[in-house]
Amino acid sequence: MHESAAASPSGTGLSLLPLRLDGIGYEAGGRSLLRDIRLVISSAGPTVILGPNGAGKSLLLRICHGLIAPTAGEVRWGATDWPAALRRQAMVFQRPILLRRSVAGNLEHALRLRGVTGAEAARRIEAALARVGLADLARRSARVLSGGEQQRVALARAWALEPEVLLLDEPTANLDPHAAQAIERTISDMHAAGVAIVMTTHDLAQAKRLARHIVFLQDGRLVEDVPAARFFAGPASPDAAAFLRGDLPR
Repeated sequence: MHESAAASPSGTGLSLLPLRLDGIGYEAGGRSLLRDIRLVISSAGPTVILGPNGAGKSLLLRICHGLIAPTAGEVRWGATDWPAALRRQAMVFQRPILLRRSVAGNLEHALRLRGVTGAEAARRIEAALARVGLADLARRSARVLSGGEQQRVALARAWALEPEVLLLDEPTANLDPHAAQAIERTISDMHAAGVAIVMTTHDLAQAKRLARHIVFLQDGRLVEDVPAARFFAGPASPDAAAFLRGDLPR
């Protein structure tokens, strides 16, 4: 459990953080995929969720984002009610979900859904694309870009929404090292700009570079919830130690 005060960038005085998961469980097809997850995530991130394949990492992020309802427990975003919380957090997936529009058009559509139009939308689009290094591709069709560029579009779209919290599910999976480095730089820039980052990754080197806090899942259970330096110096649990040795599939 890790907590610290967090200021709301929305000016409401109410923060999404800490994000509290109270006894989260999820069952499907007669199987228990998440079991009694009790966790507090604060602004002290980036928080990186690690665990072997099938541990429940992506499922947990989707529950936090509101895409999937837990079958047990409750997700609470700070002192904010759910409709407001939904508008102040964003998620980027392993495979970017892009519309058949230009790069700028993808950002414009997302902003319109949030009620942001006109000059304010134009300002946010220009700023977000510049931040991720895609300003010169604003009019290019998003779906013809490389995998790394598409992921940067997805990050720019999220950044344009000005979220307080950004959830990232394996954001550099299947990308070449150069593209992955560009994504990592953007994630670090977003964190430096005040966006709280919660992400999953299968890349331990990436977790070491980015994480300030580690959440480790195994078989749908929360096994460790500790500062990153402590986790990588010597995890307390045998499961986490086996994961770091490479004895569990990532």
